[in-house]
Amino acid sequence: MAAEELIEVKFRLPDGSDIPPSKYNSTTTVAYLKEKIISQWPKEIGNGPKTVNDMKLINAGKILENNKTLAESRSPVGEVPGGVITMHVVVRPPLSDKNSEKSQNAPEKSSCSCTIL
Repeated sequence: MAAEELIEVKFRLPDGSDIPPSKYNSTTTVAYLKEKIISQWPKEIGNGPKTVNDMKLINAGKILENNKTLAESRSPVGEVPGGVITMHVVVRPPLSDKNSEKSQNAPEKSSCSCTIL
């Protein structure tokens, strides 16, 4: 049985810091990588993601889908053989805060009967 290819990946966080490189099997899913990011999220950085749906992973300008594997998500352009792949982490702001903020700041709707000539 042939050994699976190991891919070395590090994660660049929104504040510019990194989660150090680790090696992952090429069959590892993006959702699993996101779970690893959540478990390794630095405590000193606030507003960390709570679930895999709270973040996006970007590799070579492409948003990676949770159900895809590392092998399916790789971009051969710009990768150095045996090099470390840097994936960027984008965290979505909490929806509940955003929705309550919108409702508080939303202007009241007024009815207008205008005639366009």
